[in-house]
Amino acid sequence: MKKIIRVAALGGAVALALAACGSAPEDTTETSGGETSAETVDFKACMVSDAGGFDDKSFNQAGFEGLTQAQDELGIEVASVESAADTDYTPNIDSLVAENCDLIIGVGFLLEDPIQTAAEANPDINFALVDSSFSDADFAPVTLDNGKPILFDTAQAAYLAGYAAAATSTTGKVATFGGIQIPSVTIFMDGFADGIAKFNEDNGGSVQLLGWDKATQQGVFAGNFDSQDDGKNIGQSFIDQGADIIMPVAGPVGLGTASVAQTAGNVAIIGVDADWFETTEYGPIVMTSVMKEIGPAVFDTISEAVDGSFSSDPYVGTLENEGLGLAPFHDFESKVPADVVTKLDELKASIISGDIVVESDASPK
Repeated sequence: MKKIIRVAALGGAVALALAACGSAPEDTTETSGGETSAETVDFKACMVSDAGGFDDKSFNQAGFEGLTQAQDELGIEVASVESAADTDYTPNIDSLVAENCDLIIGVGFLLEDPIQTAAEANPDINFALVDSSFSDADFAPVTLDNGKPILFDTAQAAYLAGYAAAATSTTGKVATFGGIQIPSVTIFMDGFADGIAKFNEDNGGSVQLLGWDKATQQGVFAGNFDSQDDGKNIGQSFIDQGADIIMPVAGPVGLGTASVAQTAGNVAIIGVDADWFETTEYGPIVMTSVMKEIGPAVFDTISEAVDGSFSSDPYVGTLENEGLGLAPFHDFESKVPADVVTKLDELKASIISGDIVVESDASPK
């Protein structure tokens, strides 16, 4: 399949070492609070996770929150199914097709092939895909009348995180790594690298980035999005090299990194996708997070479909439309100098105006 070929070409394709099958779809007509919606609508929105599951404290969880918000506020019926491994994607999507869903949303780049195959085979059902567009066998973009990409130009917000990390580091070394080398991961790492470079340029600095070389697109990858042990080992390696701020772009793998950072006592974490201060147990060591507003994007996509205005036009989250952003510094407010906060506001404004263009090969085209 083309996605497997593509990931291998990127150097990050390794089989996810999980053998358990995904759970069966869960239907519900209740709100997340357990109360039936006052008004019900004859519409069924469905979602399938990638192997991280809906409790990954990251993008799967954020997508699921958008689904439950739609259930609560729009009065629709929903169904969801979690994947335990990449081999679950196709059967899980097929099970949702059999559930007579009106809209099926796949969460994650790795679901492109099975979502696209299902969309092409079921033109009467609408599909949406978080973190990837659709493509042909030669990887050229294609448009599906019943398929909507939900994309994020995450490099913009990661640029701000990189600048903040470089400005705050006391060792002069910060780090990042990925789960698998796919565009929705490397886009974070590219922006982070450029933000560090901007700080060094502005301040005559020499802050070093471990784990990623944007120019060569070479770096450190766990090879999965699941093993917290891998996250611990990679994180400890960076700590041993002197990194005092680490941004793991690896779903639950990053929680392992956070655990060794917490043990170290002098290492901070930058979360991704959601505000890790709020969604994980590691709040006190979370400096900030590069957030993709996946939940609102999912909710809006469902709302459009319910209203009969579903479109194949891609949604692209940016700093300008508030589809992404940098989380508050929370417990690190006193550690980030006021002039740095002011500079970040200026950089954000410059990105929005187009005076600064954060470039990444993985940015939505």
